[in-house]
Amino acid sequence: MLTGLYTNTLTDLLFEQEDDFLGVFDLAQNRYVRINQAGIRLLGYASEEPILNQSGPWFRREPLSAEGQQEALVRLLQVGSHEEETEMVRHDGSTFWARLTITLFPDGKLALVRLVNREQLHRTERELNHSVRRYEAIFSNATIGIIVSDQQGQVVSANQLADQLFGYQEGELVGLSIEQLVPDSVSHQHENLRKSFNRNPQVRPMGHNRDLHAQRKDGTLFPVEISLSYFRLDQALYAVAYIIDITFKREVERQLLEQKSQVERLNAELEQKVADRTHALMNTLEQLEQSKDELAQALKTERELGELKSRFVSMASHEFRTPLTAVLNATTLIEKYPEGDQQEKRLRHLHRIRASVKHLNDILEEFLSVGKLEEGKIVAHPARVSLPQLVTETVADMHSMLKTGQVVHTELDCPRPIWLDPSLLRKMIVNVLSNAIKYSGEGSEIHIRANCQEGQLTMIVTDQGIGISPDDQQHLFEQFFRAKNAINVAGTGLGLHIVAKYAELMQGSVQLQSELNNGTTITLILPYEDHPLD
Repeated sequence: MLTGLYTNTLTDLLFEQEDDFLGVFDLAQNRYVRINQAGIRLLGYASEEPILNQSGPWFRREPLSAEGQQEALVRLLQVGSHEEETEMVRHDGSTFWARLTITLFPDGKLALVRLVNREQLHRTERELNHSVRRYEAIFSNATIGIIVSDQQGQVVSANQLADQLFGYQEGELVGLSIEQLVPDSVSHQHENLRKSFNRNPQVRPMGHNRDLHAQRKDGTLFPVEISLSYFRLDQALYAVAYIIDITFKREVERQLLEQKSQVERLNAELEQKVADRTHALMNTLEQLEQSKDELAQALKTERELGELKSRFVSMASHEFRTPLTAVLNATTLIEKYPEGDQQEKRLRHLHRIRASVKHLNDILEEFLSVGKLEEGKIVAHPARVSLPQLVTETVADMHSMLKTGQVVHTELDCPRPIWLDPSLLRKMIVNVLSNAIKYSGEGSEIHIRANCQEGQLTMIVTDQGIGISPDDQQHLFEQFFRAKNAINVAGTGLGLHIVAKYAELMQGSVQLQSELNNGTTITLILPYEDHPLD
């Protein structure tokens, strides 16, 4: 009796001290008759009563059908035990993975059910699997060759690109010695370097400032760049080599050196030609010096003409090249849009062509105007002019030239028609206003003010542009002259020259006031006659 009591007490103690779910299941009643406290907590219940009222020993997330439960109990009676790993569900609906073990008692009426929580193990296995897959994705698909070797220099792993670089089939590199992948002439030296690396492993480039080569399976060599790193696993050191084939890079470097040598040779030839021509020029200057007195005036005239020609050539080469390049590029691009649905793109490039042609036409018009002025072929033809209408139309025509945010304000006090040449006046306004737009920045304001009093038109155009230095102001009305701070802005250097000549034809004058970085003011003063009454 005492022995039985002691046995029951010990059994109860072991039953309740178990950390996993333990339950005694009555096969005849098809329900639990006892569950330990650990099992109650694992399933999320406050007590064992709700569990004892359930039928079947199952807590599966996907419960067995009645037929499935009956078949499982029959197999349990036949075999004496049942074991599986499946996903279980708690009282609150959450799930966890567990190992289910059912063991039949000797009497065949009761069974011991045990649930071991395997959720942490499953999570760890999933994380390990994800890590392995990420490693394989990075290692196998890397765009450089990667080889891992042990302390003895034996290859333990290599990615696909490493196999390709060295000419081996997939997996053939594993087990080879690292020394088999370097040129035979340096294999012994490489072995000493490997031992040195094992004694003091460091992340570093290999063979810095040296030409390194690797050896393929067929014995051919190719230039490489190699970086080394390492890791330890179970106290063992492993070296990782990152390998890049630089055959193409070396070829490019060779071509660059050849080109550099060719450029140096051409420079030397050019310097020699310059020296020869300089020598010839010095001889010519010596000859000219002998007749200095007789040709002094001629040289002065020639110098002025040469300077004028130089300005013209410099201006023309730049001003013609830009629109011609735009036309050429636009026509080339139009050829690439032959389809009917690409009309919008064609129109955009046609617009560029028209704008460039207009630019060329404006330049030629300025050249023709200068020529006609020099030949005296331009004469003022006064006519009835509404100044507000002419200014408004001119500003509207030039709206496309405005930069982002630029605004032109007009204040015109000239209500009655006046008697002036409208064509010359319009060209003067266009030249002055186009300069104000070109040499002013985005978001700037341009003001046009005019008044007509006592037979005289006074028009003032003020901008917020880059301004003109006092030295340059003395030459602004000369042909082809460009201010120093306007060299990089498109222009012919004829605009103000033409404006001054037109003003002279109309018995008027042009005045200029400017300060560097503080804008420019152009004042046109033109006499006129009141239009006779009709």
